[in-house]
Amino acid sequence: VMSSGSYDYFQFVQQWPPTNCKIRTKCSKPRPLQMFTIHGLWPSNYSNPTMPSNCNGAHFENRKVYPQLRSKLKRSWPDVESGNDTNFWEREWNKHGKCSEQTLNQMQYFERSHEMWKFHNITEIFKNASIVPHPTQTWTYSDIVSAIKAVTQTTPYLRCKPHPTKPKSHPSQHKSQPKPQLLHEVVLCLDYNALIQIDCNRTAGCGNQQAISFQ
Repeated sequence: VMSSGSYDYFQFVQQWPPTNCKIRTKCSKPRPLQMFTIHGLWPSNYSNPTMPSNCNGAHFENRKVYPQLRSKLKRSWPDVESGNDTNFWEREWNKHGKCSEQTLNQMQYFERSHEMWKFHNITEIFKNASIVPHPTQTWTYSDIVSAIKAVTQTTPYLRCKPHPTKPKSHPSQHKSQPKPQLLHEVVLCLDYNALIQIDCNRTAGCGNQQAISFQ
């Protein structure tokens, strides 16, 4: 099991709830939130960005999410699928947060995440760049990255999901063009202390597809 200091930087991951609800069947919200919300703050390694996780460290304690912090997190870090916010926070802390516990304790981890969410409001950045949800319009990877970078001054990383495939009703549909990928998450990267924004060193997000759909 990894110790809590074996990471190089943080990925601050925000998700677009409508994409979650398109790709997951268990989404219980009739109308998903139309704004980016936090998925997590992930200590990461350059050699393997998905590590570390599930480290040794103190397990999540609900009482440490004091009332004022709780009301903030309910806005910035809701469970957009089942609505069980506390479960979501607990999963994220136990899997990722405690891997950086000697830098950010549980309270600081959630406070810093909420501050980051407010500081660079991705939903606003998109609106100001005229990137607004649309059923058919598409954007390129660099269109979206440039809009974010113009504000944050650092290079983000985008994550997409393939369109859920529907069963084919007509044989003729087999020849149709692959659908553009759905924009799912925007990742901002932070230094070891989660204080300074840095360029994300991963660039080939969204399979570097030309067309990205934002719905």
